[in-house]
Amino acid sequence: MKVIPTEGACGASVTGVDLSRPLGSDEVSAIRRAWIDHKVLVFPDQQLEDADLVRITRSFGGLGDDPFFVSIAPDNPVVALTRRADETAPVFAESWHTDWSFKSQPPIGTCLYSLTIPPVGGDTGFIDQEKALTEMPAALRARIEGRNALHTAAVAYAPDGMYGEREAGSDRSMKILYSEAAREVQPHPFIVRHPESGRETLFGCLGYILGVEGMADDEASALIRDLYEWQTREEFQYTHRWRENVLVIWDNRCVLHRANGGYDGYDRELHRTTISADPSMFIAA
Repeated sequence: MKVIPTEGACGASVTGVDLSRPLGSDEVSAIRRAWIDHKVLVFPDQQLEDADLVRITRSFGGLGDDPFFVSIAPDNPVVALTRRADETAPVFAESWHTDWSFKSQPPIGTCLYSLTIPPVGGDTGFIDQEKALTEMPAALRARIEGRNALHTAAVAYAPDGMYGEREAGSDRSMKILYSEAAREVQPHPFIVRHPESGRETLFGCLGYILGVEGMADDEASALIRDLYEWQTREEFQYTHRWRENVLVIWDNRCVLHRANGGYDGYDRELHRTTISADPSMFIAA
């Protein structure tokens, strides 16, 4: 197995491993070490079925749930991220985020496998939040030190949210659910210590973070915006350019990600699972 770092702030390409077959414990341990070190792992030229994707996910932990997505079938927990060539609904997940950060125990990672990739556009961006915190100005860090951010899915998945009732008549091919449950609020520290690497990292950003515990709304909004401007700086980023038959696994505990458009007129399909939460994920720094 070879691990080759990207030219970005995080990420590495992994070759010399066939993920279509069951992995030995030594292989799993080596991959996990690379995952913790590089945060985003790219496995090119993999021929995978959905059952393989589920098996790989479970080798990293448990199979996570996706509260606002519909899986491919009752007996297939994989989610299909699809967009047809003639689709007019906005591209899904174009804002920076951490998957399901509004849960009490968000997933520790996400697996995404490419099946149909357009010849242009459709990149996925990642941002290293350990690097963003390490290089953060002391004055900004002092404003978030010891504070809890208030996470909620309301803006996206409540009935009046981005993917709520307003999309009822849209032509979106991806199956998204909306619910009043999206209005629930979950506090998490802005700064946490990664339970496996031991390093401090930021967790979450504007979008799912809509307030700060114990802080007035105006002051909280200003802080969340200032933090967002810092943590999304270009020098902390890695942009993944997809090809077909590539598996990407990222560490939800220490990276942000977003989908990019730019492929109107082309089909795109990727299959997705999440790696279930580690109860020790949220150790305040």
